[in-house]
Amino acid sequence: MTNTPGTDGGDALVSAFNAVGADYLFCSSGSEWAPVWEALARRHRDGAPAPRYLDLTHETVAVGMATGYGLVRRRPQGVLLHAAPGLLQGSMAVHGALLAGVPMVVASSESTTYGDAPGHDPGGQWYRNLSIVGGPHGVAQPFTKWSTEAASVHTLPTMVTRAAELAWRAPAGPAYLNIPLEILLEEWDGREAKPVVAPGSTHSSPEEVDPVAQLIREAVNPVIVTETAGREAGGFEALVAFAEAWNIPVVEPDSAVCGNFPRTHPLHAGSDIGPWMDTADLILLVNCRAPFYPPSRRPSKAKIVVIDEVPQRPHVVYQVLFADTYLEGNTANTLRQLTKRARDLDETAVAERRAAQHTRYSEETGALAMAEVKACEEPGRTGVDPVLVAATLRKLLDGRNGIVVDETITHSRVVKRHLRTADPDSYFYVQGGLGQGIAVALGVKLAARERPVVLTIGDGAFTYNPVIPSYDASKAYDLPLLVVAFNNRVYKSMNLNHRRFYPDGAAAETGEWLGTDLHRLPRLADFAEPFGMHTETVDTANDLAPALQRALKAVSEGTTAVVDVLVTR
Repeated sequence: MTNTPGTDGGDALVSAFNAVGADYLFCSSGSEWAPVWEALARRHRDGAPAPRYLDLTHETVAVGMATGYGLVRRRPQGVLLHAAPGLLQGSMAVHGALLAGVPMVVASSESTTYGDAPGHDPGGQWYRNLSIVGGPHGVAQPFTKWSTEAASVHTLPTMVTRAAELAWRAPAGPAYLNIPLEILLEEWDGREAKPVVAPGSTHSSPEEVDPVAQLIREAVNPVIVTETAGREAGGFEALVAFAEAWNIPVVEPDSAVCGNFPRTHPLHAGSDIGPWMDTADLILLVNCRAPFYPPSRRPSKAKIVVIDEVPQRPHVVYQVLFADTYLEGNTANTLRQLTKRARDLDETAVAERRAAQHTRYSEETGALAMAEVKACEEPGRTGVDPVLVAATLRKLLDGRNGIVVDETITHSRVVKRHLRTADPDSYFYVQGGLGQGIAVALGVKLAARERPVVLTIGDGAFTYNPVIPSYDASKAYDLPLLVVAFNNRVYKSMNLNHRRFYPDGAAAETGEWLGTDLHRLPRLADFAEPFGMHTETVDTANDLAPALQRALKAVSEGTTAVVDVLVTR
């Protein structure tokens, strides 16, 4: 049995994603998507509109690229995976998108007839290998924002619209649709989906904002703590204006996952909330899901105001904020409302905290400079101080409007501290499990082709990535990256935990540290050579800057470059 072109669920799905306004369909191919491919082929032939389609060879690459793209563009895209196995393969990246607050509609299939119904034969693979009890929508439920089955071709377009609108609304995240193959092959009556509507803005009322403004006005030693303010549209700029208007220092803790505030700004107060726990009288948690660790570590005297559109995140299992007041609604709008109320300030208190912050900032910049001078010592020795890697990247990226995607673990503090990013959407930390960094960086590059994109990654994280499919996507879709590997040839974080839990154990006595050694791997740049990419292997500080300069030049000319740097720790 064959279908008349344009009358089945494949065209219904393409039509729906077109109405949703998806720029791309990120697809890791599966046999259920033949109806979609046919619909796309016909639209391309006829010059009809359709989202751009990316043929990707791994599920993590498909979802990760959609995540990176969504971090920059902040609109729902389409992701097509294969059945339950493809969903399971991509599940870590889908969960990462949930943590990163990225809207997307993820779809895969099952069979509902297993070949026992008249009409289209779905194929024996569904009966033998691909199906899962309860359907893939049951599997997807714990790591998506919303998950269900599209049970009819006639409701499929509207179901896609609903999934996209749910995904886009706060807290943004992936929605999942199980679209059985039989639905994709079913005749469609042509009713199209209504275009997706952007979320409306929710605001805190003046009656809620005014008392918080008074709390700030009365505070002697307030501090702002933020993890994801910069992820919101306009949030970065609104936070800068708010902090400047009230003259309040801003802490970005180690849990911050994007650039929220310029690290070069005199009000940036570093990444340690510890000094404020006993001294602050007001803590403003701005888009801060997990400010205190351990969670029971409560500030001794500070009142706590939580500013967040969805302060209690439904996907966070255990969350402690110690809030005295919530300002819920669009974060940027709330910050702008508070900025307008910055008047009648106690100039003496403001001057005192300005002076204290000036001292803190001077000490921090001095410590950074000293660390970078020290990192330059012994330039001919084997290995490069990771501080020097981050500082050299900062200098080479200066004035280039670059974006850094970070998938380091033990070096993440060094990267944040010494890159000193100062612009919106200039830094993103990869969320969820390791192994998504290259794909997320590719998605960021897809959304910001005019900007250089740098992936900083540890050698351990690198080995988790689907490297071959990622490099294939980079080359196939002309997405050049600079990949800088901090290679200490060990799973350092795992080794540190072993040493921390068993400082005098058998491993310490014998030197048998299991689960950590990566010396047996080839040098990481080697994996890029078959793709004709630019490669550099750096073992000394003298070689670092020239290698990175050559690599950036190659990226500017359209070639992905991989620089494998042997680091000293």
